[in-house]
Amino acid sequence: MISASLIKELREATGLSIAECRKALEEAEGDMAKARIILQKKGSEIAAKKGDRTLGAGAVSAYIHASGAVGVLVELSCETDFVARNPEFQAIARDIAMHIAASSPSYLKREDIPEDERNKVTETLKEEVKDKPADMQEKILAGKVDAYFADKVLLEQAFIKDPEKKIQDLVNAAVQKFGERTEIRRYSRFSTSE
Repeated sequence: MISASLIKELREATGLSIAECRKALEEAEGDMAKARIILQKKGSEIAAKKGDRTLGAGAVSAYIHASGAVGVLVELSCETDFVARNPEFQAIARDIAMHIAASSPSYLKREDIPEDERNKVTETLKEEVKDKPADMQEKILAGKVDAYFADKVLLEQAFIKDPEKKIQDLVNAAVQKFGERTEIRRYSRFSTSE
């Protein structure tokens, strides 16, 4: 039997429904860490199922760093105005804007990386693996290229407020919480030092 206090703790940490938190805790046999992983996995599955729905609403959020030297605009899209006006949805958009200000991603998603840049990075990193065993070079190179671009792609970056989550996990949690397809449509980052 899962205690109400454990369910409450998971609900407060994730913002998801009591029923979902109870199911995850039961599946994880009361292990809080495992329950969080289960909920993250379910969030990804739910987001994939809702991937073909039309995005007809959303929120634009702005974040200006306290120094005034960095500012971000981000558009977080969803299906309905009802969700777009929800203060929790708008808080997610603001958190993403704050993350972009801090991390300065170059691309929204992996598919946005130009082919010529991929090739240039691959060629540069080939030098680092040339002394490795021949049968392992390609695998090591692929890992290095993947790691290089993971820092540059917004959806793959670790969230600054919770490094255990990636930005994509944050978006998937919004899909799970609000029951609507949600995605970051676009963003712009401005800096006086660039």
